[in-house]
Amino acid sequence: MKKKQIVLLLAVCTLGALTACSSSSGDAGKSVEGAINAAAETESEETAEGTGTEETEKEAAEETAGAEAETVEEVVEEDPGPPRSALTGLEISQEEADADLRPLAVMYPIDRLAQPQYGLDRVQVFYEILEEGEMSRQMGIVQDWQNLDRIGNIRSIRSYFVYEGLEWDPIYIHYGGPTDYCIDILTRHDVDNINGVGGPLGPSYNAYYRINPNGIPTEHTAYTDSDHVNAAIDEAGWSRTHKELYQHGLHFNFVGLDEPVNTLDQYPDAVDATEIDMSDSFPQTQSALSYDEETGLYYKRLYGQPQCDAVSGNQMAFDNIFVKICEYDHHHGGESAYLRVYVSDGPGDGYYITHGKMIHVTWTKDSDYSPNVYVDDNGNPVDVNVGKTMVFIIHKDEDTFLANDVSYGAGHIWGEVPVEEEDESYEESEDYEETEDYEEYSEEESEYEDEPEEGDW
Repeated sequence: MKKKQIVLLLAVCTLGALTACSSSSGDAGKSVEGAINAAAETESEETAEGTGTEETEKEAAEETAGAEAETVEEVVEEDPGPPRSALTGLEISQEEADADLRPLAVMYPIDRLAQPQYGLDRVQVFYEILEEGEMSRQMGIVQDWQNLDRIGNIRSIRSYFVYEGLEWDPIYIHYGGPTDYCIDILTRHDVDNINGVGGPLGPSYNAYYRINPNGIPTEHTAYTDSDHVNAAIDEAGWSRTHKELYQHGLHFNFVGLDEPVNTLDQYPDAVDATEIDMSDSFPQTQSALSYDEETGLYYKRLYGQPQCDAVSGNQMAFDNIFVKICEYDHHHGGESAYLRVYVSDGPGDGYYITHGKMIHVTWTKDSDYSPNVYVDDNGNPVDVNVGKTMVFIIHKDEDTFLANDVSYGAGHIWGEVPVEEEDESYEESEDYEETEDYEEYSEEESEYEDEPEEGDW
């Protein structure tokens, strides 16, 4: 009853306040009196109904509680934007993203007689690393390989190419390799490879064939294509989509699709790098690149000539260049000519080159499948421009390269050291194919191709 009296009193006070501005005090009195009578009638009805009001209030409270329970704080999720390629950062179709197709890691020879090669137009990340005999070899990561009529020519692999490529979870395309040096990694359960010579490093699945219209040495004549690769995948029972170990997402810290390109102008110590000469690190092939300001691309050369795709004739061109400096040693403590390159762990020094400029970076690679991470000297991830990337891996203690005629690398990681011009041009120097080392190298590999179980290649 006290509760009803309080409500009644509030009703009277409220109505009195509301009618205080009325034109007639008599009308106000009548209104108050009517309100009192109405309230009294309401109280009488509710008393007669017993606990009707308590039940009504209880129901209202339950409805309010239910409404509050159903009210969920709205979380505004940032639009991730269109799907992008892990290799280039460029936009891809939703169908491509859903397909989640594994790329190929193709071992391309770099010998002069092996040029030009098929499939280079499709390469999105390209690696060059020294092997024995001061010769280097290249590995191309090819995402869009399903309709290639010819891939190659193909040569042997080295273990460090396998480890460096694992971040892409590829299918390795190679024609042999040193058995004792590669067998542990190539026969691992998570590494899929199509080995042209068969034997202990893995089956060939009859995926390769020879083409030699020009009568060049046999080791430069092995090819495959998408039909043969697909047949090999079916025979081996491999998945065409990425394994759980693969780390999805962008593998470089690419700039946004709507963001301006990274010109490196934000770095006060960035140096000019429109001409990149890797001759000291790769003395036989004389790899080099020149920057074209109009296209924003670096165009690659071998032996002083453009490195081109055999079908289109297009010269290889890259938006980004990384020079990754690693520890090297020789297999079995120097008893073998084969190099061992430590491409994982780190941290190690390196350089990022884009849009005519270069900065010093530090790289890390924490595990087989983790991407290489490049940070600047402030410890921040480097913003990498979208597009194709060239990666040179060079020797920490021995190799240097030139950026606009200034030497960087071993002995002077980040500093300007002028280099004297050499009188002898590469055209006047001895070709690798004509050296004694090359003759022995070719003979060894040919013997391995004939009898893989007894050789090192």
